[in-house]
Amino acid sequence: MTTNEIAKRLAELCGKEEYETAQKELFADDATSIEPMESPMFAKETHGLQNIIEKGHKFETIVQEMHSTKVSEPLVTGNTIALTLTMDVTMKGRPRETMSELCVYEVKNGKIIKEQFFM
Repeated sequence: MTTNEIAKRLAELCGKEEYETAQKELFADDATSIEPMESPMFAKETHGLQNIIEKGHKFETIVQEMHSTKVSEPLVTGNTIALTLTMDVTMKGRPRETMSELCVYEVKNGKIIKEQFFM
């Protein structure tokens, strides 16, 4: 897939909250995921597709209710994709909130090799 095709598919799947499908379909086995900061629950960096998928499962355990998700149209330049992800979410033990992040992806050989999130 080209970077543009990956960007379109990524935005489509994330907009439907099908993150694991996106990861399995679009990510390289040795991909890296980088969070804005380390937390008690999440490492700053996660390496390997299976570990990234497990990180997603861990996130799901702290979500009480996902009210809605909005994904921007992706921007593509060269081998880089950027999009915004906005979630209207209630986390367990917390009030309902809107969480927004800039998501940046690097593509190599038709697969996402790195994702990085900025808040």
